[in-house]
Amino acid sequence: MVTRLLHVSDLHFGGHEELDRALNSLLERLAPDLVVATGDLTHRGRREQHERAAAFLRALDVPVIAVPGNHDIPYTFPARITTPWTEFERVWETTEPVYASDTLHVVGINSVRPWRHQSGGVSDEALARAAARLGEAAPGALRVAALHHQLVNAPWRTRKRPLARRSHVLGTLVGAGAELIISGHVHQATSAERREFAVLGAGERGAVVSNAPGLARPRPRRLGEASGCVLYSADENELRVESWIRSDGWVLVATKSYARSST
Repeated sequence: MVTRLLHVSDLHFGGHEELDRALNSLLERLAPDLVVATGDLTHRGRREQHERAAAFLRALDVPVIAVPGNHDIPYTFPARITTPWTEFERVWETTEPVYASDTLHVVGINSVRPWRHQSGGVSDEALARAAARLGEAAPGALRVAALHHQLVNAPWRTRKRPLARRSHVLGTLVGAGAELIISGHVHQATSAERREFAVLGAGERGAVVSNAPGLARPRPRRLGEASGCVLYSADENELRVESWIRSDGWVLVATKSYARSST
């Protein structure tokens, strides 16, 4: 049995480009079981932007979960520090969502640090909660951790630093059973298997780390930046990663396959 997860990120509602309903045509074509939005749903964290982003995603007629990005909290003080999650939680209820089925288990993680504009991090307490939730997955289900800030660098130039303590976070999540760790933030698609960039000891698990491109372009100077999303398809043996880019319609531009393995 194949399970499918569609990964979107960086919608930036309220930025210079607004999204249309074109995503519906791709959903009909790919038939995902779940859509995961990894942050920056809004451009300035304002109430109306949150409402528009949530309405857009919920109109897709597919189950959706979302985690916050650095653009999803207030840009004004003191709200940025005292009540950073109020508007996000008003429309999504939690910054640490969980989706669980017999074939797919997704755990959301909040990597936003209100006192920093760009760089992200995950506290030990949040990491422990995520690890415990990953351990609740049904046998054989694809176990996914979702957060905004990237654990693997983008293929092209970017000034955005990876998640703080990324090796520690990656090791903890994979040790808890994560097979796929997805993020956004850099507006570029890339994926890699942990064993492609790290020497693992006996008994250590492999895992796929993946970024989605931005679904929208928030600033005019980014007009040359590709816009799209990523589809993950998994059966009991293989995880397939497809990069879909918006052009004149949707175009499949890259496909990668990784073996699912416990070691």
